[in-house]
Amino acid sequence: MELLHEEKVCCPYCNEVIVIVAGPEDLGQEYIEDCRVCCQPISVQVTTNLNDELMVITNNENDA
Repeated sequence: MELLHEEKVCCPYCNEVIVIVAGPEDLGQEYIEDCRVCCQPISVQVTTNLNDELMVITNNENDA
């Protein structure tokens, strides 16, 4: 069974904390997800850190 990774991030628009859920199958993916608070589009990138743990990077859609 593959484990899901939950990461708390701040929306680049409203600065509210939101939770992004990613799994190993999302590694290397880049996609747009709307903020659950302000509905603005957030660019989400799923990668790994130096310990090979999943990591989520978010940016303003225009900065992607």
